[in-house]
Amino acid sequence: MEYRKYIADKLPMKWPYPIAYDKETRENCDVLIIGGGLAGAFAAITAAKRGARVVVLDKGAIVRSGAAGVGIDHWGGVHTAPGSKYAPDEVIRAPSRDNYAPGHTKYIAIKEAYDALLELEEYGLKIRDEDDEFLGAPFRDDETKLMFAYDYESKHTIRIPGGEQIKVVLYNQMKRLGIKMYDRVHTTSLLTKDAARGARVVGATGVNIRTGEFYVMSAKTTILSTGCPLRLWEFATELVGSNAHHDDPNCAGDGNVLAWRAGAQLMMMDKSHSSSGGRRYPAYMTANADNTWRPCTIVDADGKEIPWQNRDGVICETFDDRNKLASGQKMMASGGQRSPYELRTPTIIYDLKERIESGEYKLPFYADMTQMPDDERRVLFGVMLGNEGKTRVPVLETLQNAGFDPEQDMLQANVLPPQYMGTDEPWWDVKSPGIGGHNIRDTAFIGYGGLVVDWNMRCSLEGLYAAGNQVAGVTGAPSAAATGRYAARNAVEYAKTAEQFPVSEAQVAYEKQRVLSFVNRDKGYGWKEVQLGLCRIMQDYCGDYRSKEVMEMGLWWLNSIRENELANTVASNPHDLGKVLDVDTRLAIGEIMLHQSLSREFSSKSMGVVRLDFPKDGDDCGYYQTLNLKGDEIEVGKLPFNYWLENGDYNEAYEKNCCL
Repeated sequence: MEYRKYIADKLPMKWPYPIAYDKETRENCDVLIIGGGLAGAFAAITAAKRGARVVVLDKGAIVRSGAAGVGIDHWGGVHTAPGSKYAPDEVIRAPSRDNYAPGHTKYIAIKEAYDALLELEEYGLKIRDEDDEFLGAPFRDDETKLMFAYDYESKHTIRIPGGEQIKVVLYNQMKRLGIKMYDRVHTTSLLTKDAARGARVVGATGVNIRTGEFYVMSAKTTILSTGCPLRLWEFATELVGSNAHHDDPNCAGDGNVLAWRAGAQLMMMDKSHSSSGGRRYPAYMTANADNTWRPCTIVDADGKEIPWQNRDGVICETFDDRNKLASGQKMMASGGQRSPYELRTPTIIYDLKERIESGEYKLPFYADMTQMPDDERRVLFGVMLGNEGKTRVPVLETLQNAGFDPEQDMLQANVLPPQYMGTDEPWWDVKSPGIGGHNIRDTAFIGYGGLVVDWNMRCSLEGLYAAGNQVAGVTGAPSAAATGRYAARNAVEYAKTAEQFPVSEAQVAYEKQRVLSFVNRDKGYGWKEVQLGLCRIMQDYCGDYRSKEVMEMGLWWLNSIRENELANTVASNPHDLGKVLDVDTRLAIGEIMLHQSLSREFSSKSMGVVRLDFPKDGDDCGYYQTLNLKGDEIEVGKLPFNYWLENGDYNEAYEKNCCL
């Protein structure tokens, strides 16, 4: 029996909110922000402080929405902080493990990450060791009381002892400023001048996924900040709940699809990587030595400690050596073997796989915090674990309530094949083949595709800006905060002189009819069946190995789902309507990804794309490939690498466009 019918027949209950499909709310504003996560919240606060009338829409609850909603334990890229060893202009020219990371958005993040952190402190977030709990610790600067992570020498990553509350602090500041916020509103379309695709953006439509109320927003300028799409290849909350993915499980790619349908340029949309998907272990819950757990001591089944080495293969003799630069090294970045040689961090020995296979080390492994220095143990179990996403309740409190004591107890790591234990990848996300030999994939956690923006964070459409992971190549919390505040400053400047055009009533009426069609039919498919079908198409036709024939067949299947199953899907309440709209969005994302990959006639290690019909790697091609809708046709374009630089001077371009 189809699950929706089963619930209706066996578990009947009254919908707990008033249904108001016929109700319509309209707002006028200077700056409309779609997505109230970290980037959107910073954008809203910045715009409001500059006198703009601001409205924020989010399909979640803004107090905890977005990838940062469940907390952050560290804040990287603070190269303007006291004691930071390298200035932004040095850092921007350092080697990168991501060939496609746009330099201008990276530079904006480097310039403003620390300012954004100080702004958070002003709003009430604890960013320092104010109670001197870690006085004298090697990672603490006793003058500023800031605590650094990972690289104690060049000091560019700060631990955040209050990071679990980051969205709550921002939300309270938004309330203090009187910003108008609409929770649980799923934005369904961007409105354009004269309803023309490719024209200036003049507002948006949305629907409340609790009441069904329809919203029409008229705005002088709009900022998109909805994050990366998730659950394209696998939708498996039944296996590990929300830990199936790292970010907010609400993320479906809304902003990318809204912009795409309005005619904006996207790029890098085929970037993805192999993943265990829903088969992964809960992030940070099981022991490892990377990311939030760095630099934890790891021992084998016999209690034998696993050595650490630096980038040159020199064994770290002391615990402190795990956070030190190698001889002649200037700076470290996250990731051992994954990073360029110049930036590699110390990590677990590179040949661990071979040593496990030879019998030198025995599985399973354990995180042994009992052997760590007291300051390091307490900052890991309590500051890092406890503030990073999804660790406060499911990890820290669960273990504490069960009697776990890091001073005397060890926590077991996942029991995995040697090849996974012998890498510096986080051990909870195993890139192993799934059922039937198919690898599950996921959109890349680092620098996924998205909207093309210029130095103003403006998209290719007039009146439309973007911030955070919505932007192609942007990754992480500091970048989201920095680009959010930066984009808002430019958007406000634009809005000061921009005319507020009326929305097209015909465009509004079309969109309202499209959205409500799912609740106006009596029978049809449930959203989850369509979602699972979509995932299977992505697994089969947009997997690890691709070719023209396979991807064209995938596009045929996705179009078939859109014209048949999705066109006959029914939503029995506003929540189901929101889920149907998510499926519609993911279908569009899948289509965009396949079109992007088809147009890229070479394989790309950076994108995670292997073309069987074009096996040669083309990452040195020297350009970004862009896609946009022009009329009803897809237009493919090229942007040269470094398209954002006119004369090679990052700081000059930043100063010219930052609107400080």
